[in-house]
Amino acid sequence: MEIRLGSQVRDASEAEGTAIIIDVFRAFTTAAIAFDHGVREITLVADAEDALALHRRGVGDFLMGEVAGKRPDGFDFGNSPYEISQVDLDGKTLVQSTRAGTVGVAAASKADTIYLGSLVVARGTVDAILKDNPSVVSIIAMGDQGVVRSDEDEHCGIYLRNLLEGRHPDPAALQSLIMQGGATQKFFDDSQPQFHPKDVELALQVSKYPFAMKINREDGLLVARKVMAE
Repeated sequence: MEIRLGSQVRDASEAEGTAIIIDVFRAFTTAAIAFDHGVREITLVADAEDALALHRRGVGDFLMGEVAGKRPDGFDFGNSPYEISQVDLDGKTLVQSTRAGTVGVAAASKADTIYLGSLVVARGTVDAILKDNPSVVSIIAMGDQGVVRSDEDEHCGIYLRNLLEGRHPDPAALQSLIMQGGATQKFFDDSQPQFHPKDVELALQVSKYPFAMKINREDGLLVARKVMAE
């Protein structure tokens, strides 16, 4: 198995084989919690206006996402793990649009298979990939807005690579590194209430959920579903 590490939209567009598109703060932590709270599927859309148009056509019970960290007008939920953890979503479907994670998924058109990556599903994602045993795995850390590298996504990518190669780094050391990262500080800034402090706590629960989130390409849409690695 050849494992390639990349960053941001430019590398997502070149990802081959099985791709893991990482967005720890916050899209794919929020998605994982939504699945844990009963969501059946999440349709991922790069642009918020396209998400609204898709919803008007009857796709998705709710809209979830952000632009510049804030819930766009017309959306039901923001891109907050804490916010979505307070909602009963049993049997519902979502449309999600963010400025990093969902953009990366849309860009990864060369990949054969795509998984949504975050720390909370690290082990489940690795187990699903090891079961398939692809020849190439492209791990893409999306970073801030998909154009600036961020500690949490880069460290998550390295952590996933270690797991894929049979090593088991200390999650506490990983969490400590991320807590010192620049992107983490905004969650404790009272002037930016769209970033809830609880979002960090929830995002750093390494391998909390025993599933992966796999993309299916269906009628031109990118649809994520929860999959269990047997």
